[in-house]
Amino acid sequence: MKKLIFISLLSISGVINAQQFDLSAELRPRYENRHGFSTLIDKDADGTNFVSQRTRLNFDYEQDKIRLRVIFQNIRVWGDVATMASDDNATALHEAWAETILSDKVSFKLGRQEIVYDDHRIFGNVDWAQQARSHDAFLFKFTPNKNNRLDIGLALNSDREGITDELYSNAAGYKAFQYAWYHGDFNKFGLSFLLLNTGIEYLDNSGSEEKQVIDYMQTIGPRLTYKSDKLSANVATYFQTGKSLDADVSASYYAGNIDYKVIKHFSLGVGMEYLSGKDMNDSNSDVRSFAPLFGTNHKFNGLMDYFYVGNYAGSVGLTDIYATLAYKKDKFSAKLVPHLFSAAADVYNGSVKMDNNLGTEIDFTVGYKLDKNISVNAGYSKMFATDTMEILKGGDKDENNSWGWVMITFKPQFFSYTH
Repeated sequence: MKKLIFISLLSISGVINAQQFDLSAELRPRYENRHGFSTLIDKDADGTNFVSQRTRLNFDYEQDKIRLRVIFQNIRVWGDVATMASDDNATALHEAWAETILSDKVSFKLGRQEIVYDDHRIFGNVDWAQQARSHDAFLFKFTPNKNNRLDIGLALNSDREGITDELYSNAAGYKAFQYAWYHGDFNKFGLSFLLLNTGIEYLDNSGSEEKQVIDYMQTIGPRLTYKSDKLSANVATYFQTGKSLDADVSASYYAGNIDYKVIKHFSLGVGMEYLSGKDMNDSNSDVRSFAPLFGTNHKFNGLMDYFYVGNYAGSVGLTDIYATLAYKKDKFSAKLVPHLFSAAADVYNGSVKMDNNLGTEIDFTVGYKLDKNISVNAGYSKMFATDTMEILKGGDKDENNSWGWVMITFKPQFFSYTH
């Protein structure tokens, strides 16, 4: 952190002529008790307790035709570095990008950046994870007026500066992508459309000679929103086609949600998500399971991360029916969300077909703002799983599968200069 402080001082000294310069930080420790988090805990196994922490230093700069952002972050678990350690390798760049403003309608942005669209389902920053997500990408933005926007993004990844073509490790999750995203606002309605082409590189051994191949999968679909004083609603559908690791892809996603403000501080909501999957006894190599790709998956399908958060890929899919009871007044907020999960495709225990019901999860969260720069959040979740969930995830459904957490977020503003 001494290096970061030194860089900060140098940066402040060099922005006397800037139109806008901001230096801020974030420090976010979070305590967690995991006892069946992301998968059912084994019988008589002990859960775990730990504190993780994110520390960020944020630089934002704007002058004439340029915007620039640099975010350093340090991610750690309390105790993972010795108390007298001489080195700490947990610090990295989360964002480092510059944007050129060609006109009030056209700009382009290059570098390490968060990419977030709509409800985070396909592209999200995964802010819940202490490390979050960012991409090395080029982004072209066209905004012909305040109600319409078109983004075109490109990414090309390599492991190093090579001399000849080398197989990429897919550390980023993809070798390359290209996408176009459009959003338009029409009175109370909003319409988005995404066309994403994602390529994964691999070594093909099927022919007489090994060769490097990039297979491309396409994700295509619209999202429609509606919002009035008391009612908000959205529907979305995406389809995936193309190829992935030499397998044909045919997968789908459907979702809908309605929220209604019952009285001044209370709102009720109901929703459903369907992500296609593949029968467990289907030996065909085709990909039938929908992949949310770069989405903030912790935001969906229950906070205990049983589905699509580093697990469940290529599985039997999911149907999630849920309700939301939310309360918000002044600095306090609370939310209760029960989820009813079922498999979208058939689950088998040997040759025996199981019931598709996976179980019920109940999530309860609260939040309070101590100050404009300090907030406290906490939550408790419990999973009531079925035999079918045991087949998919292992562990013991009859154990206390629960998760509790408390998080404090500090976001101080150190310096702000406007010329």
